[in-house]
Amino acid sequence: MVAQVSGLEQIALGIGTLGMAIGTVAFIAMGRGESDEHRRRFYVVTTLITGIATVAYLLMFLGIGITEVRVPGEGVLRIYWMRYADWLLTTPLLLVDLALLAGTDRGTIYRLVGLDVGMIVVGAAAAVAPVGQTVRLALWAVSSLFFVALLYVLANQLSAQAAWQSGEVAALFSTLRNLIIVLWTAYPIVWLFGTESTIGLIPLGVETTLFMILDLAAKVGFGFLLLRSRHVLAEVSPSASAATAD
Repeated sequence: MVAQVSGLEQIALGIGTLGMAIGTVAFIAMGRGESDEHRRRFYVVTTLITGIATVAYLLMFLGIGITEVRVPGEGVLRIYWMRYADWLLTTPLLLVDLALLAGTDRGTIYRLVGLDVGMIVVGAAAAVAPVGQTVRLALWAVSSLFFVALLYVLANQLSAQAAWQSGEVAALFSTLRNLIIVLWTAYPIVWLFGTESTIGLIPLGVETTLFMILDLAAKVGFGFLLLRSRHVLAEVSPSASAATAD
């Protein structure tokens, strides 16, 4: 179904599409000529993140990936389900970027991605399910528990492994990890007070704008911080991952 998008929502989605597209082109240009296989992974993964987000935002701008859900006692909600499809693909890739930077083992990567997928899937169920506010908030709480567990792995296991990297690599990891923690913490807060929880303190246009700003910061901003210094990426040691693979 193609929905009509207008007003602040359309402006926000248009800015999101343009911002993600600019980031994608910039990351492709930054990665040109990179011959080292390990460093090239950073450029490929980061470009995929913004490339997928560009397509998702363009589809939402065109009115695709939007549905209406009738919530008992609350009326009809307009849900951008394409946003969850985007997050389901791009947020694990962001975690893979961090894991590559930390030189972590595959087991830690699997835990991070598993918790992340659980968080997004339950959050999507809370958004699109035709259930009342109580159930939606309960599902939000479950999704938040997945997020808390993910933060624990990020702040403990992944950070401990990143500490074995060189000083500059460890410092870059800390910056990107903190960026992800702060930005990702804002998402469930916006969701909670937005329209999808049915609390509705934040109207749909503002909610769409806030998610767009968070997405640009978490994907394009993250990517520029990661890829801007080739000499730092050159110091990354994949030894932990290699040892696990062996």
